[in-house]
Amino acid sequence: MSFIIDILTLFPDYFETPLAQSIVGRALAEKRCDLRLVDFRTYSDDKHGKVDDKPFGGGPGMVLTLQPVVDCIEATIESAKSEGRNPRLVIMTCRGKTLEQKMIEDWSTSDDGLIILCGHYEDFDARLYELFDFEEVSLGDFVLTGGEPAALCIVDAIIRKLPGVVGNPESVKEESFDKGLLDHPSYTRPAEFRGMKVPEILLGGHHAEIQKWRRKQAEELTVEKRPDLGKKIIDGES
Repeated sequence: MSFIIDILTLFPDYFETPLAQSIVGRALAEKRCDLRLVDFRTYSDDKHGKVDDKPFGGGPGMVLTLQPVVDCIEATIESAKSEGRNPRLVIMTCRGKTLEQKMIEDWSTSDDGLIILCGHYEDFDARLYELFDFEEVSLGDFVLTGGEPAALCIVDAIIRKLPGVVGNPESVKEESFDKGLLDHPSYTRPAEFRGMKVPEILLGGHHAEIQKWRRKQAEELTVEKRPDLGKKIIDGES
């Protein structure tokens, strides 16, 4: 069975064009991942398909109502259970834990798949978080118009980790963040461009020395560019 991702969203068309491109597009075409887009508006019991309402207590914006979202989640979970799966339930929210590569690794190696809930408008009704055991996830400390762009990032990151998706599997084993480090600098032909030369060690063919050099470069780059990660190197945690 291919890896299954259910995305619950008000805008299923949002995903069609970007996910049809490049490596991800080929992976989906080859059925290495089964991506299911579910419009939770179709679960609304309102005759006009209404899914939002004004917040109690006043204030700007609209809040997503519970009924269509809850019914959609429950139906998706039941469908997964009928397939013998117990999928992780992820909700995209500003209050969530910042997305990390370790989370992607964890999700992509599960046989149960993933359900991703994308919000819109001001927020979900807060009681939603009491009804389900969500993994709350954020891309960072900034605000988007909805959860769809963040969900798109998760789907892309997971798919490229699935077996057979990337032509050379070694290329996804040593990447930025996989070992708590940024990736080392990369170079290709020509060996000199506008006076800038490729480091001599990369041209000598001494693979053990090249690996040492790359590790050192990765550590130095991490300390310089991402001091939050670099602190772990200084403290001897990497």
